[in-house]
Amino acid sequence: MSMTHRPAPASLPPADDATSLLPQKGARSRPLFDPPIVKRALRESFVKLRPRSLMKNPVMFVCEVVSALVTVLLFRDLFRHARGIGFEFQIALWLWFTVLFANFAEAMAEARGKAQADTLRKTKTETQARRVVEGDRIELVASSRLRAGDVVLVEAGEVIPGDGEVMDGIASVDESVITGESAPVIRESGGDRSAVTGGTRILSDQIRIRISSNPGESFLDRMIALVEGAQRQKTPNEIALNILIAGLTIIFLLAVVTLQPYSAYAVIAAQAGHIPTVAVLVSLLVCLIPTTIGGLLSAIGIAGMDRVMQHNVLAMSGKAVEASGDVTTLLLDKTGTITLGNRQAVEFLPVEDVSAAELADAAQLSSLADETPEGRSIVVLAKNQYGLRGREIPQHEAEFIAFSAYTRMSGVDWRARKLRKGATEAIANFVREQGGEAPPRLMELSDRISRHGGTPLAVADGRRVLGVVHLKDIVKGGMRQRLEQLRAMGIRSVMITGDNPLTAAAIANEAGVDDFLAQATPKDKLEYIKNEQRLGRLVAMTGDGTNDAPALAQADVGVAMNTGTMAAKEAGNMVDLDSNPTKLLEVVAIGKQLLITRGALTTFSIANDIAKYFAIIPAMFAATYPALGALNIMRLHSPASAVLAAVIFNALIIIALVPLALRGVRYKPQSAATLLRRNLLLFGLGGILVPFPGIWLIDRILGLLHLA
Repeated sequence: MSMTHRPAPASLPPADDATSLLPQKGARSRPLFDPPIVKRALRESFVKLRPRSLMKNPVMFVCEVVSALVTVLLFRDLFRHARGIGFEFQIALWLWFTVLFANFAEAMAEARGKAQADTLRKTKTETQARRVVEGDRIELVASSRLRAGDVVLVEAGEVIPGDGEVMDGIASVDESVITGESAPVIRESGGDRSAVTGGTRILSDQIRIRISSNPGESFLDRMIALVEGAQRQKTPNEIALNILIAGLTIIFLLAVVTLQPYSAYAVIAAQAGHIPTVAVLVSLLVCLIPTTIGGLLSAIGIAGMDRVMQHNVLAMSGKAVEASGDVTTLLLDKTGTITLGNRQAVEFLPVEDVSAAELADAAQLSSLADETPEGRSIVVLAKNQYGLRGREIPQHEAEFIAFSAYTRMSGVDWRARKLRKGATEAIANFVREQGGEAPPRLMELSDRISRHGGTPLAVADGRRVLGVVHLKDIVKGGMRQRLEQLRAMGIRSVMITGDNPLTAAAIANEAGVDDFLAQATPKDKLEYIKNEQRLGRLVAMTGDGTNDAPALAQADVGVAMNTGTMAAKEAGNMVDLDSNPTKLLEVVAIGKQLLITRGALTTFSIANDIAKYFAIIPAMFAATYPALGALNIMRLHSPASAVLAAVIFNALIIIALVPLALRGVRYKPQSAATLLRRNLLLFGLGGILVPFPGIWLIDRILGLLHLA
């Protein structure tokens, strides 16, 4: 497995707070009620009154139809100079407010995405591209004329004209227009860091790029379309909830319709009371159907995608965000995710008759031309432990031996010395070729380091073995605590690595993962995911290389790194613009937060119907059946004020819950049983209790103002 990552922080956020899986710092988020966003949402609330728009939401469509019906009857009674015009007017007004408030919640969620899209759209500028044609001739063309397969040359200071892959060269690239991060990234031909994005700027050197997209099909174009919600599809969970809500709406609609003939019969039979008006029956219907969750359902889904985007993760669909909330198996790459990404030298272990200082000196000399992080760490360790400063070796006096996958070692030939460092077996063979013999102590040291999860790097001077340098993968601080949080959610963590099983087991034990997959090939990863899915588990993984593409495509949640190849980004259903592999932990938490928010508000919506039932039913039939007066536990002062108070509360509770729908219910890692109890106590019981004082207070205000 070959995966390359940008350097990650040495430690993770403190894990003593269970909400640390959803970091607040660094998330690029607008204020919840940003004035331009509110202004746009208010305008869209009226635009969404079109029946064609509301037909997608059965609850609010019914609300709009009955609002229109009461309005028509109001105008009829107005021309007839009928009594009760003031009551009908207030009922009609608050019914329209109910629809508008639901539209406002959805429009607020959409407006936040559109504001982000506007920001991204500003980065799209028409640039001149230097297209390479036959014979390496250069011609200037507008970036809009570039097609997939064209080759362009881009130098320092120039804007990359389109998405593509680096064919030749290496350069430092400023991707802040996409990621918001000022730190430049390296892009080079070959490997897993060859993809570049149109609109970003070259800071140094020059590269040749093969364009991979046609106009209108770039990564930036897709980002704009996605954050605007144009490609957002309802998730299976949301569709199921819509079906439930539609079913409840039909049931209550039939129940309310049958009340008209029943009440007429009851009034005639009892010779008391009066038949409820259409306005009262409509009020009962609107208060009993789940208008709260019906009005907020779409906003919750859109806001979930928006929260992911605020963490610089581009979700290709709402389904991907929701699926992340149901993930049961999480595949994490070892290098760059669980560990810091680069092995570091931590110890010099000499063999018999060799001092540690002599070993350190030879290891440092053999690493002077080694620009890898491991080589630099050997130079630094020798300096820190033995005061050995890096020495200048003139190129003409020495022959530096670069590392080769064939020889598995590197070093330098200098002053009749043949200094080599590399894999234990390779160094043992080298020593034997020079006429020496590897001591038994060499294998003992190597095995000991491997058993503890380290990598042994043997060092030799000609025919003499000097010892072993202990290279160690440094597990990120706080990783064990974060994996424990995942375990508390019921998520099993699996480390993927190309290391041998011995090293993998030691790292897995130190990090605290539940399982590991050692010496993993692309086929191994794909088969592992398929096996998990056969057992009914949802799998998430991160990746950035072409070799990760099959597994990313197979995983239920595949998060591709923006620094990775186009193949990886096309295969995944999310793209992490920051290219931070640990971001998958946040994505899972956001997905769970989305599901919890939807469940919590559904529970609240259904529960608060109970209080509205106690407000309206006694008001409708108390005169006909005096015994129903016992149900008037809130002692509402008149039937008209009781009905109107319930309708007003029903409208206001939607707008009161908009911040909760957009921000999401605060998430804490806990078991499903604990979560269910919390929802029932907080939102179920709260949904029953909150409306009582709310309706009572509105009733008193209506009485004081003589509005009912």
